[in-house]
Parts: sequence; C-alpha cells; structure tokens
Amino acid sequence: MKISEDKFVAVTYDLTVETEQESERELMERATKEHPLSFIFGMGMMLEAFEKNIEGLRVGDNFSFNLNPEEAYGEFIRENVVELPKKIFEVDGKFDDEQVVEGMTLPMMDTHGNRLMGSVLEIKPDVVVMDFNHPLAGETLYFDGTVIDVHEVTPQEIAALTRNEGSACSHCHSDDESGCADCH
Repeated sequence: MKISEDKFVAVTYDLTVETEQESERELMERATKEHPLSFIFGMGMMLEAFEKNIEGLRVGDNFSFNLNPEEAYGEFIRENVVELPKKIFEVDGKFDDEQVVEGMTLPMMDTHGNRLMGSVLEIKPDVVVMDFNHPLAGETLYFDGTVIDVHEVTPQEIAALTRNEGSACSHCHSDDESGCADCH
C-alpha cells in the first residue's frame, strides 16, 4: 500500500540541521522503531512539504530530502525576540524562578488571546528575554528515514491521534507546537 490521502503512516527518521561548519550537521530529532512518527496523511498534521516528499512511498522505502526554511518554519524573525516585564512571570507576588529558566519553553498568550510558545533566552534584573520564533525557524531541515507502516486508518487511530495531538510526535512538523519523540 502506498502513502496517500487518509492513510495511517509511521516512519522512522533522523532530522538534522547544519552547524556553524556547514559540512557538519547536528541531530535535532530522532524517531525510532520504538517511538516512530505516526500520523494520518493529508489531515494537516505535518508540514505540507514533508508530506509531498513521502507521498507514494511504501513500507520499507527509504527517504532522504531537505526542506528549506520557506517550506518548513520560515525565516528567523528578529522582532519575535522580545523583552517582557518580569512581573508577568510572578506567582503570588514572587518571580517564578522554578518555571522561568533560561532554555525553557513556556506557553504564553498574546493580547488577542492567541496561544504561543516562547523560549526563555535570558533573565535580566527587570525583564525576561523571550523568543517566539519556532525553534527550527531559519533552518534547512534534513530528513533521512524509512517508512515502517502504511495502512487504512481505523476509527480508534483517528480518535487517538486527534485526542493526543498535544503529545503526539508532530512538534517539529506541525504549526501547533505539539510535543515530539526525542526532540532536542
């Protein structure tokens, strides 16, 4: 069976990005046989360009492709790095230094009520420097993997993948900032 619209798909892969030395790459994420990336093809769970590159493949087929920033998470936008008053991170009048730590990604809300994920870059005396770019913005993504399952989707799989969307393995491939397997 080929990967096509509304099929359940599971793949293993290594996702790498270029390092400062352009001839080297850094492993950003790995989906393994024990923890594959599983999704329903064509339901918008994955980046469109990712799906285009695996469409038509069968179980056992290998894939190797790259997505430029425009096909993935866009360019890094300097304006998405902002300084926020430390007081908005207070709990019971005290700065939350257990949750607000450099390197942490925190759920935030903008003035319009939209949910955003922001990474803490720096904690200064009066402000917290947050980055609201996707962690892979500006990066060319290199995927090398294997298709390990393709079958007709079951109602149970639809329910499981949509109910658990916030913890499924789609973080680095979906615009909704969901979780993923072995993402660094």
